Amino acid sequence: MLESKQPKTPDADNNKSDQRSPHRIVSLSRGIRIGWLRTIAFLLLDGILVSIAWKTAQWVSNSLQQFKAVPSFDLVGDTASKPGFLLVILLITLNSIAASGLYGGREQRLQYFSLLKSLTFAQAILLIIAFLYEAGVVFSRSTFLLAWLFNLIFVLAGRLIAEATITVIRKRGTLARKIFLVGTSQDTLVAKIAMKLVGNKEYEILGEIDLSTQQNRNSWPDILKQISEQGVGEIFVCSWRSVPDHMEFYWSLKTAGIHLRILPVGLSIPTQMPKIEMIGGMPTIHLSPPAIVGVDYWVKRCFDLIASGLFLLLASPLLLLIATLIKLDSPGPIFYRQTRVGLRCRHFKLWKFRTMVKNAEQLHKQLEAQNEIKGGVLFKMKDDPRVTKIGKFLRRYSLDELPQLFNVLMGQMSLVGPRPLALRDFEGLSEHHLVRHNVMPGITGLWQVSGRSNIINFENAFRLDMMYINNWSLALDFIILLKTIKVVFFPEGAY
Repeated sequence: MLESKQPKTPDADNNKSDQRSPHRIVSLSRGIRIGWLRTIAFLLLDGILVSIAWKTAQWVSNSLQQFKAVPSFDLVGDTASKPGFLLVILLITLNSIAASGLYGGREQRLQYFSLLKSLTFAQAILLIIAFLYEAGVVFSRSTFLLAWLFNLIFVLAGRLIAEATITVIRKRGTLARKIFLVGTSQDTLVAKIAMKLVGNKEYEILGEIDLSTQQNRNSWPDILKQISEQGVGEIFVCSWRSVPDHMEFYWSLKTAGIHLRILPVGLSIPTQMPKIEMIGGMPTIHLSPPAIVGVDYWVKRCFDLIASGLFLLLASPLLLLIATLIKLDSPGPIFYRQTRVGLRCRHFKLWKFRTMVKNAEQLHKQLEAQNEIKGGVLFKMKDDPRVTKIGKFLRRYSLDELPQLFNVLMGQMSLVGPRPLALRDFEGLSEHHLVRHNVMPGITGLWQVSGRSNIINFENAFRLDMMYINNWSLALDFIILLKTIKVVFFPEGAY
């Protein structure tokens, strides 16, 4: 008798890493469990509020009719009070909200206009059902209209309070989403700064890895097991090129129950807010024309004029005090004027409070070898001997930059934008760096509120400038200005 040959099966150890193993089970990570609990919580919240809205509408309608404040439209009874009809109301309303994706992530939940449309659509469906529900039942129009109004008010207010509560809790770091970064060190640095800019502590970065090296690729299964045990819910890929086998990497996360999010930091496209569209079953990234031109420019310019004028008026006593201290500290002028390169590579004179000795320019060449900025484009030195005593204080709290408000009024600078470079720094730029001069330079910028002198690589500073240019909005300017105030009072990495 011939023995039937059984197909060879991998041993137990190989089954743990072999994607073909039938014993592999997709895990439910902490992120998935929290997502489900969040969805259930919002479903219960909406269900309770919708029920309260209808019961309140029924009570108000009956009270008004009892006192003859409004004419009664009921001939037999109120449909909303029929047994089981409240269940129909909840099913239709909650399904309408869910169909609009309003139980998804935070971005979807914040679509409040879609929420209002979903509630109105559900009310229209209920109106049709009310007339067809049972022969002889006349629908109370007053109850229906009041219920629609109360639904809009109660559910919207409930969502706003819930999201505000979540934001407050996340600011304390209680409900932070644990994530892990994959990519090169430069790309992960930009991703960290972008997340830090949000400032609500929504994400807690537990670690990072560059899978482009053979050693890290070999240790990836062990690292994935460790981060899964730590409750990581999402992996952020900051540079797709650092992942050698994309499909294997994707399935390793899928079987571990971990979400994958790809950031366009390491891609060869502008770091602009993209619009994802499907064409022929393939995802495409649509990028709109650049901002800060046309109407955007004049909106930004008007804001700069009003804000800088008000600030100069309010800060005039402080400016006089600083000028007096500089004059008493060391001989020389109060202000320092230096030629900088601005919009369209035009030269202009930048105003600053003097923070160095009179012969600082002559001493610069002797200190060039001690430059701490990689690439040699900018010059930064932690213990610069040319800085005066009062100058060190002014630099630490960025008070030496205040006279640049006059540059803003003269139309040479903006409050927020890439920092204008000195001629020596401009000459060291590469061709691709010149794009940063297509917008007005600023007193503060994304680089300045993201670590300042701790960023010792000019390419990373350039990436931050481009991130600001491509994603500009007036709201982003407000955020950066608020961050600047925090950096001034709690300086970190400034010298």
